[in-house]
Amino acid sequence: MAWSFSKAFSGLFNRSEPITEDTWDDLEMALIGADFGPDLSDEMLTELRDQVERHSITDVKDLKQLLRDTIADRLAKFDPTLKLSDRPAVVLVAGVNGVGKTTTIGKFANYLGNFNRRVLVGAADTFRAAAVEQLNTWATRGGAAIVKPKQQGQDPASVAYETVQRGINEGFDVVVIDTAGRLQTKGGLMDELSKIKRVIEKLTPISEVLLVLDATTGQNGLAQAEAFIEHAGVTGLVLTKLDGSAKGGFVLNVQEKTGLPVKLVGQGEGISDLTGFTPHVFAQNLVD
Repeated sequence: MAWSFSKAFSGLFNRSEPITEDTWDDLEMALIGADFGPDLSDEMLTELRDQVERHSITDVKDLKQLLRDTIADRLAKFDPTLKLSDRPAVVLVAGVNGVGKTTTIGKFANYLGNFNRRVLVGAADTFRAAAVEQLNTWATRGGAAIVKPKQQGQDPASVAYETVQRGINEGFDVVVIDTAGRLQTKGGLMDELSKIKRVIEKLTPISEVLLVLDATTGQNGLAQAEAFIEHAGVTGLVLTKLDGSAKGGFVLNVQEKTGLPVKLVGQGEGISDLTGFTPHVFAQNLVD
């Protein structure tokens, strides 16, 4: 897993020297620049200052280890484990249009295939013909079977129902349902998601509701997704477009703001560029 966030901190920690007020100013700028956000940055700075004083730490390189541990401890408060023990495990994927939801589903299918899971995808974003065709392309690349609407505009809940029914009948391990990212009104979109959930739950429990967020949009992307978090019963987050970004702090920031764990992260455009999320590894690479 290659992360490129460390450039935000490299100039600060690549030398051994005493900690000064300039060090704290530089660290604050680095945290905000990495999209930890002003509130979380303030909290972490206060925490780090207390630890530096308590343990009589004077060297910048020791502060680096403290920062890494602080980030890892905060990330570890959230469980990134995907709950996929049901057969089939049904996963709803939600998110506003443009965040990479469709490509993420193909990558997720590929990721699950690496663990020998048979995956069936349901194209329940039936309002955009292009969305169905794009999903078909990515599902095929990810090694998944797909259920498509019989005609454009078919009731999304009926597509979801047919997909889960086939998943049960044919013994698929995981059923992944794509949902609409935009309708005429937010209320209409949330009603549609609620309906999809209701019809699926007549057949089997829903294992996960994953919300896809574009990490490069930071706080703006989170604001756009608030309706999903409030109404859709989201159980975990998928962060896309983390590659080549200095926005690594958004991972922790979004968990703290939503109370939801990051479960998958996307780092590139390739079919294999989606992985599970390991907090301590992420913290290590973020600060190194």
